[in-house]
Amino acid sequence: MTTLDEFTIQQLRLYPQATGELSGLLRGIGLAAKMVSSLVNKAAIADILGEAGNINIQGESVQKLDQLANQTFINVLRNSIYCAGMVSEENDDIIVFDDPKNNQSKYVVLMDPLDGSANIDVNMPIGTIFSIYRRVSELGKPCTKEDFLQKGDNQFGAGYVLYGSSTMFIYGTKRHSVNGFTLDNSVGEFYLSNPHMQIPESGKSYSFDRKYYYSVSDKVRRYIDKCDYSEEGKEDNFSNKNYGSMVADMHRIFFKGGIFMYPSRIGKPKGKLRLMYECNPMAFLAEISGGQAIEESGRRIMDEQPENIHERSSIFIGSKNLINDFLEI
Repeated sequence: MTTLDEFTIQQLRLYPQATGELSGLLRGIGLAAKMVSSLVNKAAIADILGEAGNINIQGESVQKLDQLANQTFINVLRNSIYCAGMVSEENDDIIVFDDPKNNQSKYVVLMDPLDGSANIDVNMPIGTIFSIYRRVSELGKPCTKEDFLQKGDNQFGAGYVLYGSSTMFIYGTKRHSVNGFTLDNSVGEFYLSNPHMQIPESGKSYSFDRKYYYSVSDKVRRYIDKCDYSEEGKEDNFSNKNYGSMVADMHRIFFKGGIFMYPSRIGKPKGKLRLMYECNPMAFLAEISGGQAIEESGRRIMDEQPENIHERSSIFIGSKNLINDFLEI
């Protein structure tokens, strides 16, 4: 079987002009993911469950594992020499890796180091989401905020890691399809397990937190009602699969089809999820694998021009046919 390292090197050989930087960056993210996976697996016996006692820039209570995962990715990417800087959900501002090697790097990374923090203490699926951009500032100098404030369409690559019954590393680039790798803990390697992933054109499940049913717009409620009840009024139309983690919900959709919905609501007029390191990377992967991703107005997510690194957005993402059904409503 092909390891993640072998796969990135094989892809590198297809492009004689490639420098190997992107491959090195992906291997670095993969290494950090293995380290976080180990932390997740032993969280209960290593006393790293529970809250850390502080609030992040999002106004959310930070978990101990949030902090550890965040610091792990920062340390690995800083030392990888393939990343000029990064943005994290847990940090107020951009993190600049200002040294001679990293300043020469073409890439910056945005990420949610640990998506689904509320699931940590109850051993439910959680994950990491990342997005890779080619920087627009001058090479050789420290990266700037403009390197990060780019449209999702400019992403060079994106991916996520699922820490569940097994740890999976999913990534795609503009040149290639979306590919999935599963971690073999006995040897500490990610092996290619799901090549050329495609989202089914339709599906029979939706992901939505129903406690917000009366807080969303009429059109969203009409679509949810259509999902719940068939034209004959039966209640066995769609099932609601909501794990409380975008990574877990989207992972199911990549394999089984369906639609993930996080609309705007009362108190959150722009939605809750972050555009730059949650919505854009998932939209990138969805479109490469045959799905669609839009905001509530119907506008394509990756056409949005961000104004700040922690900007929020509504999102409807998943199987092409289900997105089209929503647009009709």
